[in-house]
Amino acid sequence: MNKNINFNIIHNRQNTCSVKYDFIPKIKNKNIIPMWVADMDFKSPVTVGENLKKIANHNIYGYTYVDNEYFSLLQNWYLKRMNWKIKKEEILCVPTVMFGISAAIRALTKINDSILISQPVYYPFSNIVLANDRKLVINPLVFNGKEYEFDFKDFENKIKENNVKVYILCSPHNPVGRVWTKQELLSIAKICIKNNVIIISDEIHSDFIYDNYKHHPISSLSKQIAQNIVTAIAPTKTFNLAGLQAAHLVIRNNKIKDKIFKSIIATGFSTLTIPAIQAVKAVYKEGESWFNKLLKYLQQNRDILNNEFSNTKISVNNMQGTYLAWIDCRNLNLSCEQIEKLFLKKAGVWLHKGSTFGIGGEGYMRLNIACPQKVLNKAITKIKDIL
Repeated sequence: MNKNINFNIIHNRQNTCSVKYDFIPKIKNKNIIPMWVADMDFKSPVTVGENLKKIANHNIYGYTYVDNEYFSLLQNWYLKRMNWKIKKEEILCVPTVMFGISAAIRALTKINDSILISQPVYYPFSNIVLANDRKLVINPLVFNGKEYEFDFKDFENKIKENNVKVYILCSPHNPVGRVWTKQELLSIAKICIKNNVIIISDEIHSDFIYDNYKHHPISSLSKQIAQNIVTAIAPTKTFNLAGLQAAHLVIRNNKIKDKIFKSIIATGFSTLTIPAIQAVKAVYKEGESWFNKLLKYLQQNRDILNNEFSNTKISVNNMQGTYLAWIDCRNLNLSCEQIEKLFLKKAGVWLHKGSTFGIGGEGYMRLNIACPQKVLNKAITKIKDIL
């Protein structure tokens, strides 16, 4: 089914209600290449379209439920790829990871409670904390010259000083591309358990792991740690299904799970849609070979990016996971707004400015490498020409 996979094909995505393509800034004499949002330019596995066609042909779209096969396929995926044993009763279905995190925040904290995040990090974390009237506390990541790491002293001090109730972990990390080691995760868990802080772990990028790196679901590290974790996962990044909306919260602690389930019910959400259910079943049943080829292609793209920018004024942070490159542009001596404008108006390449991701993001840009290599090479050439 997936023998003829070709990630080099360039698809026209305009006028498809695509955030990535239908909001491209109009600049005279420029065909803008959008590389900002975490959305791949590859068609999902063929099996997704085939299953959606069956639904369309059936032409009855009544109420749904998530069946046993769905949960079994999801469990098998994580067991096989990460050796993570998940029980069906530990899973809550939600439309998106951020919906699930928001429900967890409301369930586990009160208005004005403190929530900790480590910036630079996925910017909706801060947005959703503040939108829920919680206090945002920031533990800045530290760049040691080779990679980002945690300042655990600051991490624990921030928790104690602000009476933090929840820590939102990004694992693997978006945008800096770190795949956290087992020891780093154990240190986070130890501090949080010691200080009665519940961890919400966003692991949506956990399938995108390169070279000899290994993703450790933090909930898998020990039974004690699992009792303190809410893990958010989804196939939507892995198989480019964000528009179909399907995600999951994995919660071993029954008291925490019951609170979050009540919070989800309070929103009016009940279950996933027919297309979402069928797409998830399709990819977890037949999408593995497609994804394995995708991962190899993305690693090639990562290596191309590293090589092409190796002797320029900008450099690429060590990307251990995700398909989002963190580009260090500080040698340009420009603000993020100026860099964004320079790349957009002069090079015709639309990147995501690093300042959006909070403390430590100034002078950086985020670049999505999940595109055909011809597009990537063209964008790299355009950026190098203006440098």
